[in-house]
Amino acid sequence: MLDSLITSKTRIKVLMKFFINTDTTAYLRNLSSEFGESTNGIRLELNRLEEAKLIEAKTVQNKKVYCANTNHPYFCDIHHLLLKYVGIDQVVDELIKHIGHLEKAYVINDFAQGKPGKVLDVVLVGSEFNKTYLNKLVQKAEANVSFKIRYITVDADGSSQYVEDKTKSLLVWSAV
Repeated sequence: MLDSLITSKTRIKVLMKFFINTDTTAYLRNLSSEFGESTNGIRLELNRLEEAKLIEAKTVQNKKVYCANTNHPYFCDIHHLLLKYVGIDQVVDELIKHIGHLEKAYVINDFAQGKPGKVLDVVLVGSEFNKTYLNKLVQKAEANVSFKIRYITVDADGSSQYVEDKTKSLLVWSAV
């Protein structure tokens, strides 16, 4: 029973790691140290997910590197389900309705890397933001999720200094 519970938690961690941000890659020992779990438990889950073709593996410099299989028929469903589980979709849906001329919204840092934490960092790219309304939306969203929300607003030219690496940022909304 305990083994089943541990692997279920491990499976969710692994799925979140790869399916929230599809540009994420990792190898066994990296995942083991990140999750604080044994390499054997992680290996079992990676093997199950690879056998189900949900993740793919490549050998890079004698290491087996894993990533999400974006061609899997259930990829989009799992991706959206995990965004809902973490609460990112709810935050973004509320933000885009009334805050100004939003061009793009990115989640950066831990959440973008599939590691839900205590703070969701959001970069809003656009202009003429209604920050009073934005602050109210953030407070409302925080009442429904288990983390705090921190945001910055930038114009399109300034976004590159905050959204520099695909593995550390996740585009969650785009007007285009």
